[in-house]
Amino acid sequence: MGIKTTTDYVKFFINLDIRGKVSLLSFIHNEKMVLKQKIENKKQDKEAIINGIKILEDLIEELKKDGESKVLEKYNK
Repeated sequence: MGIKTTTDYVKFFINLDIRGKVSLLSFIHNEKMVLKQKIENKKQDKEAIINGIKILEDLIEELKKDGESKVLEKYNK
């Protein structure tokens, strides 16, 4: 799994250039769902997937607390 930090997820979202069409929160929820499906289907490297889910859950909490614009600004430095 190539994304290992919160900053990586936010920059990935920004680079997709889907802002305005998809909120960061929706994107994060979808990514979390994909990782949960992967963990059920893969027999290897579950630790990296579990770490990704943890990062996404923390990012969701941060989005709820601070809002999308502050989170994007914080991690897009």
